[in-house]
Amino acid sequence: MRRNDEMKLGLFLKQAGHHEGAWRDPGVPTSGGIDVDHYARMAKLAEGAAFHFIFLADTPSVEDRDHATIARVSRNDSFEPITLLSALSSKTQHIGLVATATTTYHQPYHLARMLASLDHLSRGRAAWNIVTSGFKFEAQNFGERELPDYVTRYTRAREFVEVAKGLWDTWEDDAFIRDKQSGIFADTNKLHLLNHRGDHLSVRGPLNLARPPQGYPVLVQAGASDAGIQFAAEVGEVIFTAAPSLEYGKSYYGILKQKARALGRKDDQLAVMPGIIPIVGRSQQEACEKLERLRSYTHIDVQIGVADRTLGFVTELGSLNLDSLVPEALPQTNFIQSRQKVLLDFAVRQKFTWRQLIRMVSDTRGHMMVVGTPDEIVNTMVDIFDQRGADGFNILPATFPGGLKDFVDLIIPELRRRGKFRSRYSGQTLRENLGLRRPTNRFTKASQ
Repeated sequence: MRRNDEMKLGLFLKQAGHHEGAWRDPGVPTSGGIDVDHYARMAKLAEGAAFHFIFLADTPSVEDRDHATIARVSRNDSFEPITLLSALSSKTQHIGLVATATTTYHQPYHLARMLASLDHLSRGRAAWNIVTSGFKFEAQNFGERELPDYVTRYTRAREFVEVAKGLWDTWEDDAFIRDKQSGIFADTNKLHLLNHRGDHLSVRGPLNLARPPQGYPVLVQAGASDAGIQFAAEVGEVIFTAAPSLEYGKSYYGILKQKARALGRKDDQLAVMPGIIPIVGRSQQEACEKLERLRSYTHIDVQIGVADRTLGFVTELGSLNLDSLVPEALPQTNFIQSRQKVLLDFAVRQKFTWRQLIRMVSDTRGHMMVVGTPDEIVNTMVDIFDQRGADGFNILPATFPGGLKDFVDLIIPELRRRGKFRSRYSGQTLRENLGLRRPTNRFTKASQ
């Protein structure tokens, strides 16, 4: 994808919003997590503004350990992403559809088939956010006591992605001729068995579905630990990261692009799109009042529980002196190491107390939050973009639908006025709209 003056924008779609207190806001529907029409309205609003994609996260477990937290959060009542995006594919025409799915507790044949189906259903708008499982309770939902160790999760992920690509290639693009006169439905000269035998996976193939319209769904990755950045540089085409400051964002951007270059990839083959939480007001005071209202809805049990989980359950925050400084080091977690590192590094640089860090995690979970007028928010986005801290952004509205409407009505027009965001879709598929090439079938290429 050629990096021009226009940034790319995704919408991180969440049932209530990205602030932990969002579900209690009077303008937020409490049943939004299981209301397909709610999601459809948000998707259409984003599509009307020419967002590149909508993004859905996923964890195949309840993430929190304490009932005091579980009782007060809204995240445990929402759809599985591929199911929901399949429904939304019939309610939208242009916007990309990014589904999160773990390589740790899926099988590649099953997932490759589902993602290929979504790509066909949407006529080439599917994307896969590739994650390794990183939450404490996932393992016990799949017959294991503990998550595999960090290294094992990433070695399986590499193999998994290669198997999925191989399955998407098992039929050549024109293999299904569907000729009624001859009675030949498929040209088996253009059928290729995968016959993969690896350290973690054994998959024969072929896939029982034609090659996806995009060749492969767009591959999204969010690695930020050392192992995660390397994996992102190897396979990611869109990189979603948490960058709480411009300094961190520029450093991450530079490291990732350098690693990708070392692997023979060009800068325009992957777009770095950190998350940003915009809280928009027609004045600074109005924006601050919106944030304070959301904070007032967030119980201290939720704040502590979310921080405990995000830091990897390595400490009992409820038993600490919350007004003491955050230490420079914490025990390493076997869960999401990258987010722990981002938050801890930021807290130490800012000389945060535990109370301040807990509040930050409740507000942002490590992403950048910008509270202010449209001009102030656009200034921040443009500054990060122009200084090579991002190729675009994944927008995380604090509330749905209000936060998204504010962004569309107040931020998008200003971005366009400055020549920083497009006014319409330029292609038919997500790859075309992102400026990404369609991958060549490995078996076709090998025979040339």
